[in-house]
Amino acid sequence: MIDLPSKVTLYEVGPRDGLQNEQEVVPTATKIELIERLAAAGMPHVEATSFVSPKWVPQMADNAQVMAGIAPKPGVAYPVLTPNLKGAEAALAAGARVFAVFGAASEAFAQKNTNCSIAESIERFRPVMDLAREHDIPVRGYISCVVGCPYEGDIDPAKVAEVTGQLLDLGVYEVSLGDTIGVGSPNKIAAMLDAVLKVAPVEKLAIHCHDTYGQALVNIYAALQMGVAVVDSSVAGLGGCPYAKGASGNVASEDVLYMLNGLGIETGVDLDALIETAWFISDALGRPPASKVARALKPLK
Repeated sequence: MIDLPSKVTLYEVGPRDGLQNEQEVVPTATKIELIERLAAAGMPHVEATSFVSPKWVPQMADNAQVMAGIAPKPGVAYPVLTPNLKGAEAALAAGARVFAVFGAASEAFAQKNTNCSIAESIERFRPVMDLAREHDIPVRGYISCVVGCPYEGDIDPAKVAEVTGQLLDLGVYEVSLGDTIGVGSPNKIAAMLDAVLKVAPVEKLAIHCHDTYGQALVNIYAALQMGVAVVDSSVAGLGGCPYAKGASGNVASEDVLYMLNGLGIETGVDLDALIETAWFISDALGRPPASKVARALKPLK
């Protein structure tokens, strides 16, 4: 019998990572209700918004209004993406108490996504970290393309380990390892983690799997087998990487939770409430959830 973590922390990314690529602007009130429903369902981390230029991500132009409208639930964190010092300063002014920075393990992806090299992106994070330390704000680090890149193909696990070490040296409290285009398989996830675990304790790692090829759950299971106990997911399967074939993306929070419940792993999240939330946001967007569990267990009206 393989030992799995007895408890897993779910990290909800739907309101930010999930909604950011929606073409139609989602009303601020809908975003706020989504965030509050997720918190009420028991999600301990609900990524609320992103403090990026509205020129690049118009969907997040209401970031300050979203932060102002949330009624914080005790014990719940509402992290926000802060790609640079300007974004971090705006997030601080809006009352954000957890930041996140976003890097890559692929040079080509870093250039396409952030117009700078991996090394330059790390330097860009330094003033964000300084501001966060000054205000006692924890910072999470993301690494995209930890298995494959749409421009470079397969990514060397050693490169993922190198970037992980750099982020931890900067002072992030956790590194989320993202299979951004969903090309991973359990053996590739295991090989990547094997390299990363040589430079980072498993307690500082999270896994962020996209479901482009239907492999997200089995890849998450592979990460659980290696001791990873923080899993990123998106309610209703919202979102997707614009660089991924088919544009599908984030694994659905309900599907992950159903699997974890079946494994007897504690999360503190209410599946029924999560499914209701999946249908709430899906109805607002005018389409059914991408989640198989949400569709199978659709609440009766």
